[in-house]
Amino acid sequence: MKPIQPLIAGIFLLNALPLQALAQDSSRMDTLHAATLMPVEVRAIRVNDNSPFAVTNLNEEHIRRNNTGRDIPYLLDQTPSVIVNSDAGTGIGYTDMRIRGTDNARINFTLNGIPLNDAESQGAFFVDFPDLMSSTQSIQVQRGVGSSTNGSGAFGASVNISNIEQSDEASAMLYNSYGSFQTWHNLLRAGTGRLKSGFQFDLRLSRQTSDGYIERSYAQLKSLQFLAGWRSDNNKTQIKFNLLSGTERTGQAWNGVPEDSLNTNRRYNELGIKPDGSYYNDQSDNYRQDYYQLFLHQELDTYWKLNGALFLTRGKGFYNEYKQGESFSDYDLPDFSTPSGDTFSQTNLTRKLWLDNYYYGLTGSAVYHKNRTELIIGGSALQYDGRHYGDVTWADYGIPNDYRWYDLNAFKTDLNLYAKWQQPLWKGLYLFTDLQLRDVQYTLNGFRKNPAIRIREHFTFLNPKAGISYLKSHAGGAQSKAYISFALAGKEPNRDDFEASPADLPVPEKLYDAEAGYQYRKPGLDLGAGLYYMYYSNQLIATGKINDVGAYTRTNVPNSYRAGIELTAQVKAAEWLLAFGNATFSKNKIARFTEYYDNYDEGGQVAISHTQTDIALSPNTIVMAGMTLTPFVSMPKAYDLHISLNGKYIGRQYLDNTSNSNRSISAYTVFNTQVQYRLPLKWVNELGLTLSLNNIFNKMYESKGYTYSYLYDGAVTTANYYYPQAGFNWMFGLSLKW
Repeated sequence: MKPIQPLIAGIFLLNALPLQALAQDSSRMDTLHAATLMPVEVRAIRVNDNSPFAVTNLNEEHIRRNNTGRDIPYLLDQTPSVIVNSDAGTGIGYTDMRIRGTDNARINFTLNGIPLNDAESQGAFFVDFPDLMSSTQSIQVQRGVGSSTNGSGAFGASVNISNIEQSDEASAMLYNSYGSFQTWHNLLRAGTGRLKSGFQFDLRLSRQTSDGYIERSYAQLKSLQFLAGWRSDNNKTQIKFNLLSGTERTGQAWNGVPEDSLNTNRRYNELGIKPDGSYYNDQSDNYRQDYYQLFLHQELDTYWKLNGALFLTRGKGFYNEYKQGESFSDYDLPDFSTPSGDTFSQTNLTRKLWLDNYYYGLTGSAVYHKNRTELIIGGSALQYDGRHYGDVTWADYGIPNDYRWYDLNAFKTDLNLYAKWQQPLWKGLYLFTDLQLRDVQYTLNGFRKNPAIRIREHFTFLNPKAGISYLKSHAGGAQSKAYISFALAGKEPNRDDFEASPADLPVPEKLYDAEAGYQYRKPGLDLGAGLYYMYYSNQLIATGKINDVGAYTRTNVPNSYRAGIELTAQVKAAEWLLAFGNATFSKNKIARFTEYYDNYDEGGQVAISHTQTDIALSPNTIVMAGMTLTPFVSMPKAYDLHISLNGKYIGRQYLDNTSNSNRSISAYTVFNTQVQYRLPLKWVNELGLTLSLNNIFNKMYESKGYTYSYLYDGAVTTANYYYPQAGFNWMFGLSLKW
């Protein structure tokens, strides 16, 4: 173990972070439970402190202090069992995260109760809604299956974001920051407060640009949010309209960096290279996504409340890319022959791959609350209409400009009904039950590499959940909670999975999730421990197998599991010192699977059987620890100085499912610090200064990667690709608040 790793572990053992709330004092723990007037599905989607699940709540103050302009995963990086990655290496542009080893496509993301995951790939692309955290008031993370929600199934966690709460007071804010890699973040936010008519309006305009750490991984992001709300005089009726628009243009850095380039040029980007060694100057991703959300909240009487929402998500964009040596047959064209009789089967070209889609529907819920009995009945009806098409915009020869070689569509209908019931059984003892019925119909009219395939699939999932919590008060204001729960979840394959031969379609995945935990809280101390066992039936994993159309596809494996313990704690060592941390120790195993790699000598593929191997990109150890200093906390508000330091250790990760250390990411530790100073002035309510220092010890590390192998000339060659993250980098910001 390296010297810095026991330091992290030692800090953790002395002081660690709370299970329920991150950097938030106990008096605010029940904020979500009390917020019954939210005019959205948030109240129905989220759970309260009595529920038997592993939950972390982030409040507005925590979000504001930790929002440095990087994407959502980096704000959640201090929560338990989280690993973050950035294609550009900076946290701006294409980013992703994993919770308990499960990726974006298995994490259910909702915005104000409305699904954010793409209906086809099932992933969440944070680059499509830039700077969302600058107008977000709260986030709840449920690890494991959690409670029922709208959209794709939660197979590792669910993340609910709320960004439509409005203040009764008028306000305005201007923020500008600059940092490493020519990174700029500009923000303007203003709100009218509640007017006499009951209306109120809020506006946010954001702009983010960065050159990126990886070569040509630039990001040019713009976003707008307009929020209009109305409340009746008695607050029993609320209507809100939320418009969120995001535009992104990013340089492609999806391929990562080859292993042999890590020591010579960690910033190397192979995408867009031309035969002469130069680079195509427009190897880019371009996309615009608009979110329209309309909410109605109605309080019927003392006990019953209704919530409803209509939404439309409109997205359109394309990849612009240069491709070398493309076969004419892949574009449904014959080989090219010159007048002199020469024939060519390949050409260099540029192309645009388009995605044009509509995602729309409605959600609703009825909430009954009386004498600690709570019943929620809700559901959603979602429809996705997607179109995929591609244009060749230029070629050396043989293909006319603006030649469209495919134009395909896909449709998906997702119907969801659920009922949740929480009932006190005895003093301090609560029963929680949750039953969800989800019906999915999916139609795919061809794929780019095989337009003739037609898929018509229908899935029905019955997802029950149940648990018991026991709460007890102790002397001195201390409280404890013990819980146990069990949940079943089903999930359909994604678009890429269906590209396999219709004769060998993947089957849905199932997850059986058992959770148990204990929490102890008293003023100045918060401790927690949680056990989980997540058993997968027919989990889809990458095996290297090639399907009938020559594409690598995920394959169902019968038995696999994730099991671990999550430890959390928070200690207020002094009025001016808060120490926190969390740790996850886990096993993530596949009982048996077959690995495949290409045989270039004889054709076909080589098959190798493996047993009891680690699931890819699922480290056995994750440890985070940190501290916050507020040295002038007892002095006037003019001395609001806030200093934070945190470090995170991630254990070894395997790039595939073979547990081969030659195909892995070495363990790494990264430290970050932030200094904030706020002071009131005569002409402005608050002047804020923020300095963020990331990776302060300049650690050269990789957070993600992939691998493939092949047999050639009698020898097996393995190619590893990694996503290097930036070394030391900084960001300085100035804010004015009225």
